[in-house]
Amino acid sequence: MSEVLRSYDLSNLSIATLASHSALQIFHGAKLEGFKTVAIVTKDRLWFYENFKHLIDHFIVLDGWGRLCSEEVVKKLQSLNAVLIPHGSYVEYVGLDCAEGIEVPILGLRKLFRVEADQWAKMGLLQRAGIPIPKLYRVNDLIDGLVIVKLPGAKGGRGYFIARSNEEVVEGLKKRLSEGLIKSFDEVMIQEYLIGVPAYFHYFYSPILNRVEVLGVDIRYESNVDGLKRLPYEVVSEFKLNPTFVVVGNIPLVLRESILTKVLEYGIKFVEVTKKELPPGVIGPFCLESVIDDSMEVKVFEFSGRIVAGTNLYINGSPYSYLYWDEPMSTGRRLARELKLAIKYGVVEKVLT
Repeated sequence: MSEVLRSYDLSNLSIATLASHSALQIFHGAKLEGFKTVAIVTKDRLWFYENFKHLIDHFIVLDGWGRLCSEEVVKKLQSLNAVLIPHGSYVEYVGLDCAEGIEVPILGLRKLFRVEADQWAKMGLLQRAGIPIPKLYRVNDLIDGLVIVKLPGAKGGRGYFIARSNEEVVEGLKKRLSEGLIKSFDEVMIQEYLIGVPAYFHYFYSPILNRVEVLGVDIRYESNVDGLKRLPYEVVSEFKLNPTFVVVGNIPLVLRESILTKVLEYGIKFVEVTKKELPPGVIGPFCLESVIDDSMEVKVFEFSGRIVAGTNLYINGSPYSYLYWDEPMSTGRRLARELKLAIKYGVVEKVLT
């Protein structure tokens, strides 16, 4: 990336992202910080994003996401001095090789994409950070309690299921195999099913300020598990209604202040382990996904190494981001602010990979 950056006009950078997930927030934040914006969009979505032309300076229209790493598109992004912001749909849409290898500067840590693609590598990283995690199982391990079976990749919970035995795990996986959701049983992660409040912590690590910031918290609303809560147990049991975990939206959450010390501690531990194992370490936004039980214990069952969709709740800032900045500060704007600070201090290489 050093060679590409040398060809860039750093006084005229633009911020680019795939038109999906948290793109509108990213564009909005970029404009507030004075950057031009680039929407990389597929033809079928163009009509929607054209409704937000006041936030988008350039459209790059693709026949399909697989075209992102084509020479034509890469050269266009480079000509616009584009910095690419990865979000939760990025790797899922374009594939790991393209996501990791694209010859456009990324505000974030490329090395983290490959770790995120492997459920066991993700949980191992959390474990080595000293962050409490649920009990983990492989397909042939003895299941001695309620578990959740999780599929690889950013599928928004699609295909996840609950099981109580090895037989139920295998039966569920055979179904997902026939549906093409997995290629082999080895891809899945089986975790102890944690009982408590699911809380998703939004962080931002600034290499410029050398600071971990807590920018927000959310709860994910999932279909149909959240809908089943409104039905009597007898109905759920009689009709054998099984929970699914497809994320359809997000709900804001403000935590008890006493829990925040643990939340920030976990965030700092995560940053430190990535610095050690994936230098230079995580850059910008990340999320630790947890369950808080009735003893106020917090266990982390997942992480995202990029901006998460729950941050869309806080386009005008969250209660936590105000404490740092005393002004509206979304995660999208925070990304642009970090790039702006890097340009100001002449250290863009600290935030781009």
